[in-house]
Amino acid sequence: MTRRRSSYRSLTSLQRDNRVCRACAEAGFPIESLSVVQPYAGQRAYMFGQAPGAVEGEERRPWRGDAGRRLRRWLGLDEGEFYETFYCASVTRCYPGKDPKRGDRKPERQEQELCAPWREWELRLIRPELIVPVGTLAIKQLLDLDGLSCIGGSFPCHGTVAVPLPHPSGASAWTNDPGNRKRTEAAVELIREALAQIGRKPLDR
Repeated sequence: MTRRRSSYRSLTSLQRDNRVCRACAEAGFPIESLSVVQPYAGQRAYMFGQAPGAVEGEERRPWRGDAGRRLRRWLGLDEGEFYETFYCASVTRCYPGKDPKRGDRKPERQEQELCAPWREWELRLIRPELIVPVGTLAIKQLLDLDGLSCIGGSFPCHGTVAVPLPHPSGASAWTNDPGNRKRTEAAVELIREALAQIGRKPLDR
């Protein structure tokens, strides 16, 4: 049974409820996993994707499949550094299952709305110093921008800066274009610069 409070004072209580959330299943959507929730360990950057994949749904950890490995290569981070740096969340928190045509199913609007409170409370409680939305759906949710023309830029978001990235899925051909690869490289450089700046700031919480 889904538990969700009207407000949260700690990530611990929020994550406890998020891990057992079944709101989308209770609404009749064919999700194929439990919620994927990364433990909070003081990460100061927030990575926001579309939804967990099949591997993530099985392991209940974010960015565990091929897309995650590609993402870490882009950023030049090994697995330990990646999870120490980024608190990883997504528009919806359970693996939505396969799309009949190709790749994974895109979460329906109602699923997105059912999961939105988790994101809103995470951002309030973590107060990240960098936000990285990954893929068109995450970019739309956080920045209200359509498409990937924003890649290579930075934008104000929830009191800090957001640097969007394309989704690193092998199903996407967007980065096959040389111009788009350059935009991605520019975005990665902005992220590295932001992380270097965060690393020089004292942690006051």
